[in-house]
Amino acid sequence: MIGRLNHVAIAVSDTEAATAIYRDTLGAHVSQTAPQPNHGVTTVFIELPNTKIELLEPLGENSPISKFLEKNPSGGIHHVCYEVDDIIAARDELKAKGARVLGDGEPRIGAHGKPVLFLHPKDFLGTLTELEQA
Repeated sequence: MIGRLNHVAIAVSDTEAATAIYRDTLGAHVSQTAPQPNHGVTTVFIELPNTKIELLEPLGENSPISKFLEKNPSGGIHHVCYEVDDIIAARDELKAKGARVLGDGEPRIGAHGKPVLFLHPKDFLGTLTELEQA
């Protein structure tokens, strides 16, 4: 069902400082900062040859990553994202197997302009999991 690893997301309190580490220290190619108001975050993507790193900074007071950063003030890995060919088929198969889909269970458009869903971390070894339609 799952395809390639699309990205690993890291929650940060300051995307500019985090971007500088990847760009200036590690020499990585870094995207422009992009606000994602529908998801309550600002994103930056670090382009790697085989995948991406997504830096997430809270956008607004009700950001879903604010609580994560309260518990982890230095930031840290927030979620992993895997590609799927058909997000509705993947959702339905996972739900039939007992996995919990967060939110209302309907895909939303993610940072790459493609449908995404999030799966409950308690069902996936304590890891928040995002599925993105390829």
